[in-house]
Amino acid sequence: MTPDNPARIAHLTRMVMPDHTCPFGTKSKWLLEKNGYHVEDRWLTTREEVDAFKREQSVETTPQTVINGRRIGGYSDLRAFFGKPLPAVGATSYTPVLVVFAVCALLAMAVSFHAFGSALTVQAGEWFVAFAMVILAMLKLQDIEKFSSMFLGYDLLAQRWVPYAYAYPFLEAGAGVLMAAHALDWLSIPVALFIGTIGAVSVFYAVYVQKRELKCACVGGSSNVPLGFVSLTENLAMIGMAVWMLFRL
Repeated sequence: MTPDNPARIAHLTRMVMPDHTCPFGTKSKWLLEKNGYHVEDRWLTTREEVDAFKREQSVETTPQTVINGRRIGGYSDLRAFFGKPLPAVGATSYTPVLVVFAVCALLAMAVSFHAFGSALTVQAGEWFVAFAMVILAMLKLQDIEKFSSMFLGYDLLAQRWVPYAYAYPFLEAGAGVLMAAHALDWLSIPVALFIGTIGAVSVFYAVYVQKRELKCACVGGSSNVPLGFVSLTENLAMIGMAVWMLFRL
């Protein structure tokens, strides 16, 4: 049904082919309807139709949204129109690492609740650090070449001995798994203490002494997390975990 207010009608042209439906077109339709627009939905079902539309409208991409005769543009333009622009390409963000910490905290509390009947226990705190180490290592291992290249930009030991950049994620994951299980403490504690200390010194030197603006490799080589407080916190957490477990022996 068409709404009574013509201002709430949007004309959307998007690619819907037998073997491909443009995801940005689908998201544009959803976004328009979410904001109360009736969508006049035009499908481009062949490559010829897509190419012809681009020529006729002098646009380079689909989907395209028009509201009240005004061309809004593609999906990112539509988000900006509704006041929710996408982050600029390459923009820094703490979101990835904060999401990791939040998920690890919830997971640690869930396991603690199952094991002890309470989500807030000392063991939950230990599991939080151990789980975070493992998940952060997993993200680094998704593309170890990109990680190692970014890591070499600031880690003092890796700059002197390149193999350390490749070994780091494995050391972090191994220490985290062992700490979660309280197994082989004689191995996990020194490893966490060593890599955490080197990492903390490297980050502090690069950010607070040299005052360099770098991206952190903590969540992998493709991240846009700025090197700084959060990165330092990751390393200090490893040091704290190692010291805590050392005193509990």
